Amino acid sequence: MVERDSPERRGRLNRRLVLAAAVALVDREGLAALTMRRLATDLGVEPMAIYRYTAGKEALVDGLVEAFFGEVNDRLRTTSEEIRPTQDAECTELPWRAELCRIARAFSAVVHVHPEILSVVATRPLAVPVARRPASLLQLTEHIFAVLGRAGFDEAATLTIYRAFVAWILGCLLVHNRQIVDNPDEPDLMLRLGLHRLPAAEYPRLRALMPRLAEYNVEQELIAGLDSLLGRMPEAPLDAFYGRSAP
Repeated sequence: MVERDSPERRGRLNRRLVLAAAVALVDREGLAALTMRRLATDLGVEPMAIYRYTAGKEALVDGLVEAFFGEVNDRLRTTSEEIRPTQDAECTELPWRAELCRIARAFSAVVHVHPEILSVVATRPLAVPVARRPASLLQLTEHIFAVLGRAGFDEAATLTIYRAFVAWILGCLLVHNRQIVDNPDEPDLMLRLGLHRLPAAEYPRLRALMPRLAEYNVEQELIAGLDSLLGRMPEAPLDAFYGRSAP
C-alpha cells in the first residue's frame, strides 16, 4: 500500500530525485510506462506532489533529456584529467579532435546505461526552442562550441563540425541500439537474430553482415568513424591547447 503524501514526505523530494526516479522507471520498463501516476507510486507520494517539480508528462519527458545530459556532463567532469590527447590512440593528437572523441565516449557510456532514453534524446530537443532546452544540453553545446572556437575555427566552420559531430554520434548509436535480436534464448547466432526467416537467395548480403552488426564493438566503431569524419574537416587555424575544463 502506497504511503499517503505528507508535508514531511514531500520535503524529502526535489527535482533531481524525481527525474532520477523517472529515468530508473524508463530503464526498467520502457518509455511507455512513464506516467505521472506511476512515477508517484514509485516515489511513494500522491500524484499531485510530482507537479511541484514538473508541469506534466511532456515536461517530464524533457526532464529525461535534462537528466541524460546532466550525466554526460558529470562523466566529462570526472574524466577531465584522465584522458590526454597523446594517450588516445584512436584519435588524432590535435586537442580539439581528442576532446570531441572524449565527449563521444561519455555520451556512448550514458547511452549504454540508459538505452531506452536514446530515442527521446535524439528527437525531443528538436521539438523545443533552443532557449527552452535543458540547461545540461545547452552547457554541453556551449562547451563544444568553445572547444572549436579556441581551436581557431570561425562560426561557419564551427557549426559545420558541430552538426556533423552530433549527426554521427546519434546515427551510430541509434543504429546500434535498435532491436535486432529475434530470440534472445537461442544459442545459435543466425537463429537468435532470426536470419533464417530471410531467403538466402534474396538477402545474401543482409544475412552475411547482420551477425557482424550484432557483435561489433560500438565504442570502437563510434570513435573510428568519428576520427575519419573529423579528418575530412578543415584544419584548425590555431593548434593551441585550450584547457581541460568540462561543461
